[in-house]
Amino acid sequence: MGILNVTPDSFSDGGRYQEVSAALRRVEEMLAQGADLIDLGGYSSRPGAEDIAVAEELRRLSAVTRAIRDRFPEALLSIDTFRPAVAREMLDMGAHLINDITAGLPRPHLSGQDPDMLATVAAYGDVPYIMMHMQGDPATMQQAPAYPEGDVTQAVWLFMVERIQAARAAGIKDLVIDPGFGFGKSLDHNYALFQGIRRLTRLNLPVLVGISRKSMLYRLLDRKPDEVLPVASALHLSALQQGARLLRVHDVAEATDVIRVFEMLQTHGTL
Repeated sequence: MGILNVTPDSFSDGGRYQEVSAALRRVEEMLAQGADLIDLGGYSSRPGAEDIAVAEELRRLSAVTRAIRDRFPEALLSIDTFRPAVAREMLDMGAHLINDITAGLPRPHLSGQDPDMLATVAAYGDVPYIMMHMQGDPATMQQAPAYPEGDVTQAVWLFMVERIQAARAAGIKDLVIDPGFGFGKSLDHNYALFQGIRRLTRLNLPVLVGISRKSMLYRLLDRKPDEVLPVASALHLSALQQGARLLRVHDVAEATDVIRVFEMLQTHGTL
């Protein structure tokens, strides 16, 4: 899953793809490098990000979505949004998936939410829905993340059990779970959760891993976000070996190489 942010303030590529022409060039590049999905976002969910109006999110997404569907009709397009109004409009334009950082749960500092997100997605039939775990909301989630029970993987497991039940009850058939690395987790939480990926696969749903250029890598190593690609690739291989099914990445060519190596390893048996 290749990341395409059309925001001015995303933590890694903010401002680079706001123009439709630049976005199309990037989509063409990612598809050529092996991306199976393009994840398009118009709302920055980096820690401390400011809220924006629904109309502004739609403005950022609409022209790019139309252009992608016209230019690359074969491309699978995911929309990174927690707002039902945005999800509806983008699905009507031909998007294929919804990637929701809130998993359909209202958060106090996010505007434009609606408790009907699950019903909205379900109304489109077989549209896949990606549900992410986040403690708090982007404005506050990294201020003092804590898991009193002491086991972040267990907390994510219990959260997902409840959200899976809610999504199934709403009528959503195709679900993907995202543990939410960097969303309301300390450095230690992130690495403990990473070690729990195999455990999360026992929920019998595809697990998406999104660690690309995140602070759990560059802060640990005291590097810039774009300087941790070798380590991200190593962790991507580990995630696949634990059973992850989707990698959400900025660096598509390198992730494709990791997948090819993983598939070759798989042909020669598993440990």
